[in-house]
Amino acid sequence: MDERKIRARLEGERERLLSVQRGLRGDPETTADLASVAELSDYDQHPGDVASEVFEHEKNASILEQVEAQLGEVEAAFERLEKGTYGICEACGRPIEPERLEERPYARFCLQDQRRVEREAGLPGTTA
Repeated sequence: MDERKIRARLEGERERLLSVQRGLRGDPETTADLASVAELSDYDQHPGDVASEVFEHEKNASILEQVEAQLGEVEAAFERLEKGTYGICEACGRPIEPERLEERPYARFCLQDQRRVEREAGLPGTTA
């Protein structure tokens, strides 16, 4: 593995995620206080409009949470790179498939162990 290429890929992923994070934090539908959104119903506001506002707020907050978790994974990947454990599955100790690292440069597990982790967590789309 070429460390410069890996580092550039991780930095690119970090920048992409930071851009999404900035966009979400700059969006009033993300940053608005949910109580203030609910207050709209006190005015001449259709209940469907209020529901749409609440939905958008919750959706953006959820996406922001996911982006921040992925940023943490990217930072952890940089740490693994420094320790010399980047690209090694944290569960089985075997190398993570290069195609997987190309797609998800911050991957902690090989595909087989990732599936097992998701199955054990009961995530949708996984089978027993």
